[in-house]
Amino acid sequence: MADAAAAAADEKSPAPAPAPALPIKLLIIVVVAALVAGLGGAFVVVKFLGGSSKGADSVEEHKPEVAAKADAQSEAGGKHGSAAAPGAMFDLEPFIVNLADSPEIRYLKLTVKLEVENEAVAAELSSRVPQVRDTVLVLLSSKDSNTVRTTQGKFQLRDEITQRVNGLLPKPGVRSAYFTDFVIQ
Repeated sequence: MADAAAAAADEKSPAPAPAPALPIKLLIIVVVAALVAGLGGAFVVVKFLGGSSKGADSVEEHKPEVAAKADAQSEAGGKHGSAAAPGAMFDLEPFIVNLADSPEIRYLKLTVKLEVENEAVAAELSSRVPQVRDTVLVLLSSKDSNTVRTTQGKFQLRDEITQRVNGLLPKPGVRSAYFTDFVIQ
């Protein structure tokens, strides 16, 4: 009897209607459209408002006088960022050397471009390529991988290459060395 009463109660109470659910496809389309609109708006804002030189000029105007003087002095007497016109570039063939790591064998592949004062210095370097390559090879093979991996080590290596190549010339004419390829394996 209890079964009959339970069955009668089930028939009398209406079954709860399922909540209308959004189709999953519609939900995905709305989310993707919102994402595309947001990214497009961000691109427009960055492209048109972020890249203007007007903002850079206003920052320059509000710079303190002491900082402006320091910038002027660093530009006039700076070593790597000097305001002088760029010199001629002298390309050297890539160097592949064994580094001075003791328990492991490590190799360095390095391509160097030398910035020289003028074409006369480039001509002098052209006649001394074997000496220049020997000097750089000896220097590179004396370094270990931990030293040249750091940024400071790379700057030091750049300066040492510049000094050694200038030492080969009758009158120093190499401004700086630039690494265009730097791989340690």
